[in-house]
Parts: sequence; C-alpha cells; structure tokens
Amino acid sequence: MNASLKLPGGKSISIEEIKQLLERYRAALRKTGEQLGWAYEQAAFPYTVHERDHVLYLQGDGRLYKGMAIAVRTAGEETWIELALAPGATHGDKGKANEFSKWMAKTLGGELRLFSGRTMSFGRA
Repeated sequence: MNASLKLPGGKSISIEEIKQLLERYRAALRKTGEQLGWAYEQAAFPYTVHERDHVLYLQGDGRLYKGMAIAVRTAGEETWIELALAPGATHGDKGKANEFSKWMAKTLGGELRLFSGRTMSFGRA
C-alpha cells in the first residue's frame, strides 16, 4: 500500500531535501506544542528518522506506530515522492502518512495519490 506525490513538471527533489522538509514539518509541530504548552511534536510525529540506501525510514514508537518509508522515484522528466507503510502498520501510521503527504503536497505542489487511491491536486505554493 503506497501513496505518492507527483511533482509539477520538470521539478525534482532529493532525499536530502525531503529530510529538510521533515525538519520544517517537525519545527512547525514543535511551535504548535509551544503555543499549546505541551509536547505536541512527539504526539504528532512519533517517529525517529533513519536513512539507508537513499530511502528515509521513519521508525515508529513500537506500540501505536510501526513506521513508514519515503523514497524518490524518477522517470524521464517526472519525479514522485513515494510513501510506503511498514509491514504491520497501524491506522495511526496511515493517518500520520496522509497528514505528512498532504503537507508536502501543499508545500511543493503537484498531484497526490492517497493510500485510498483518491487523487488530490495542489497548485504550486
């Protein structure tokens, strides 16, 4: 089961840039937590990030979240960011992956295919 974000024509991205996007996302969650006065970031992003062979692995806390993987795929001029759930992934993992993929789509623009197979289109931010 995968979700994918097809970037606007001619636009490409590296795994390093996705790591930077993850940091921006986590910083926004941290800021929300500061405003709320509690550790919102840990609740909203219960993963540790590891990179291996040009793939980002988000390892869950083991109890409620198992994890997911993020990779970049290119074919000619087209680039996709692929999100795949870990074996035994929970509904929580799927929800977190949907939240992050929508945030990326809003940030980068493009066409997002969700795990459900539905497609959402986002203009360039």
